[in-house]
Amino acid sequence: MINISKKIVITCLCFCSFSLFAQSQLISNIHGYTIKDGQLVQFKALQFNGDTIEEVYTEHDILPYSTQANIVRIDGKGQTLLPGLIDAHGHVLSYGLSLMRAQLCTSQSENDAVNMVKAFRQQHSNMQWIQGRGWNQVLWPSNTFPTAASLDKAFPDTPVWLVRVDGHAGWANSAAMQIAGVDAKTISPEGGEILHHSDGRPTGVFVDNAMSLITNNIPSLSVDEQQTVLLTALNALAAMGLTSVHDAGVGSDTIKAYQTLENFNKLPIRVNAMIDAEDPNFAQLMTAGPIAAGSDKLQINSVKISADGALGSRGAALIEDYSDLKGHKGLLLYSNDALIDTIEIAMKSGFQVNTHAIGDLANHIVLNEYQRLIATTQSRHLRHRIEHAQVLQLSDIPRFAELNVIASMQATHATSDKNMAVDRIGNTRIQGAYAWRKLMTSGAIIAAGSDFPIESPNPFYGLHASVTRQDHQNQPFNGWYRKEKMNLTEALASFTSNAAYAAHQESMIGELRPGMKADFILIEDDIFTTPNEDMWKVTVNETWVNGKRVH
Repeated sequence: MINISKKIVITCLCFCSFSLFAQSQLISNIHGYTIKDGQLVQFKALQFNGDTIEEVYTEHDILPYSTQANIVRIDGKGQTLLPGLIDAHGHVLSYGLSLMRAQLCTSQSENDAVNMVKAFRQQHSNMQWIQGRGWNQVLWPSNTFPTAASLDKAFPDTPVWLVRVDGHAGWANSAAMQIAGVDAKTISPEGGEILHHSDGRPTGVFVDNAMSLITNNIPSLSVDEQQTVLLTALNALAAMGLTSVHDAGVGSDTIKAYQTLENFNKLPIRVNAMIDAEDPNFAQLMTAGPIAAGSDKLQINSVKISADGALGSRGAALIEDYSDLKGHKGLLLYSNDALIDTIEIAMKSGFQVNTHAIGDLANHIVLNEYQRLIATTQSRHLRHRIEHAQVLQLSDIPRFAELNVIASMQATHATSDKNMAVDRIGNTRIQGAYAWRKLMTSGAIIAAGSDFPIESPNPFYGLHASVTRQDHQNQPFNGWYRKEKMNLTEALASFTSNAAYAAHQESMIGELRPGMKADFILIEDDIFTTPNEDMWKVTVNETWVNGKRVH
């Protein structure tokens, strides 16, 4: 561990300014930790004025006298103080909606999921559509996709739409398919798949781009309704210790909702929003360029593109066949020309490009196009990203650092996917999957997130998965492909300084040092003395953003 030397010199003029307009606040009696240049730093007190950190007091520093004027003292009561945690990849609107929809993550079977939806319906009888999220057929005894038939028995007339845990497949009943006009003659769209029975009838499961056949018929939320949903989500995220989130793919209406919340100073935490490349107004948004926000709470200077689907639903695009489905290689969601055009337009418009790529083929294609287009657009400085970077050819791993491309990854995906990943890709390809250590060794920067609501947004779940490669039952023993683990300092950096760097915000947040924003959390347990296997149990007592307590 290293110490921070105090670097602030407060002039008489500045001191007078503070004394006239604001009081400094000093939190002491804490176990403080931050990251500096990738190293762990300990401190015993933090002083800030307004939204800005004034001083970080390490072990040998003398604290201000207790009688010194214009300092409000806060007793940290022995708690641990950390930089505010940053989720570099989540879906805020979807998470807010998930809090208002049937939760199926714990369903034990197809029938169990149906019963959960029935119980949800009893409490929400006025909804025109019943929606839910979280089912995962891989965890069911059948290990097979569900069908409309089981939903039809419980809901013969009300349309039902249930999204898979990874967000890349949906399960509809017959009423929903009838509204959408889907039948045996309906052709799967490019980049999507309608699953069929042997007689040609749709089963009720729609993968990737085919999901829009159903979702396009569900009434949209108004901008006002979106504001309510976003606030519900952001306040819940603050309670988990998140002070900033990168919202991975927002449309024009959601941008308006965020801007309205920002204008009225209602955003409880920071939002770095990525413009959805599928938004109908994408071309106009690119022409306008990065959106200047009115405060430091909202940033919109990046674009989200989805190159392929997900591994669990066999939509991730692979170079060779799926190990458990011969003749199937997954789905590319764009034609090659369309992908190139979209990336190039965004780069030329000055946007950071953040592309979802899970399969080794999708990652290879995206890295190839990044390499070519970064050179022609001279946009290396924009730190383009690959979201997930989940299954990689070993030869592609060094290219992240070479191209200054950030690997935006989610640790809990590894511990969730361990039940099916080897089945999907086999023992050879798994060596380049969820390969955190290999990426870091090659010089790549990993920004951590959760991909909520696919996974829990609780960042301590992510820290736990990062350092153990285990689930909450401490399985498997010693960790799944344990050589890819992070140490706790690396994991904390991935949720703080690295995530801030991935959003071009490293001079503002991600570390606790003089001149930075006063974004921090107070937790009960010292994570550096807590056993790694108990990391996921850590609870957050307080969350502060811009020097104000928001939880």
